[in-house]
Amino acid sequence: MTVTKDQVLNTLAKIPTPRGVPLTVAKVLSEITANDGKVFFSINVDAAEARAWEDVRTQAEAAIKAIPGVTTVLVALTAERKPGTAPATGVKPVASHQPHQHARPSDSPMAQQKAIPGIKSIIAVASGKGGVGKSTTALNLALGLRDLGLKVGLLDADIYGPSLPRLTGTKEMPKLTDDKKMIPLERFGLPLMSIGFLVSEDTAMVWRGPMIQSAMRQMLWDVVWGDLDILVVDMPPGTGDAQLSLAQQVPLTGAVIVSTPQDLALADARRGITAFKKVNVPTLGIIENMSYFQCPHCNTRSDIFGHGGARHEAERLGLPFLGEIPLHIAIREGSDEGRPVVDSEPTGVHAEIYRAIADKIKNELKAQPTAA
Repeated sequence: MTVTKDQVLNTLAKIPTPRGVPLTVAKVLSEITANDGKVFFSINVDAAEARAWEDVRTQAEAAIKAIPGVTTVLVALTAERKPGTAPATGVKPVASHQPHQHARPSDSPMAQQKAIPGIKSIIAVASGKGGVGKSTTALNLALGLRDLGLKVGLLDADIYGPSLPRLTGTKEMPKLTDDKKMIPLERFGLPLMSIGFLVSEDTAMVWRGPMIQSAMRQMLWDVVWGDLDILVVDMPPGTGDAQLSLAQQVPLTGAVIVSTPQDLALADARRGITAFKKVNVPTLGIIENMSYFQCPHCNTRSDIFGHGGARHEAERLGLPFLGEIPLHIAIREGSDEGRPVVDSEPTGVHAEIYRAIADKIKNELKAQPTAA
């Protein structure tokens, strides 16, 4: 059964607001996305009104969930202080519903962290900039950790540019349990979750910070992950809302930084390391991706992006250098075709490289106090 935007609006029109008018005429709704049973929108109010509107957000979410055919609902409350005004006592500049943790206004944001039952360690695979092959690396590292005998899950946390559906050749929509939790898709022996499984590939995710935070909460807490040794989280590039939201919600065991050898990528990777350090997440090490090009025909090696920059940066920062991954057509073709090289060529040289890096990550995890 198809759910339309008009159905959503008709339902929201029945919800009263603190302003004394129905929600649909209060001029607080963002653009509503209603597609394949999935409904996303935000309620945008001034910070001084945030507490009064939280009940409205809860009512709206419950009402939309009750529409026949709705499978997933994400409603965020965006509360921002108007320029030139002071925030009301006890009200945060940005407020959003947090069903699993309730922090007092005086608490540190990190006090909201709560471990996900059944998951022993969570590691973030991150980069300071896009285009360095982070998602391909995250998937193959997850498979490498799997080959070491660990139970591993993979979360694609790139809200704006999810790549896991294409990298795994998986495009089905997750099924729901009786209590409306999502059952992760499974491929290559890994439970997988991505916003890309919930929206079509050509959907533009024009979301503000609280919407990203709500999506992160749902993909962490409203998914039946089961018992895992490690949940690998493929982070979006940069140091924005998704990184902060993840660090605030769950205790990360550590972060793995992916960079190419050139100075520009290393400068951005340095910012990523600093960002994780500020939220007390240790860096498990640095990987140099696209480290060199080995011609498959003449076997000549070319350092297209330079070579060794990530190793030198790791040494300079006193961090482990986890390894070099070459720029090779087999890795690229496998990624484009949904056949990651660790699974499609398990005895090949590239699979061995990923497994060797995975083994180093496993050893680094043992040294962390929150690791299994």
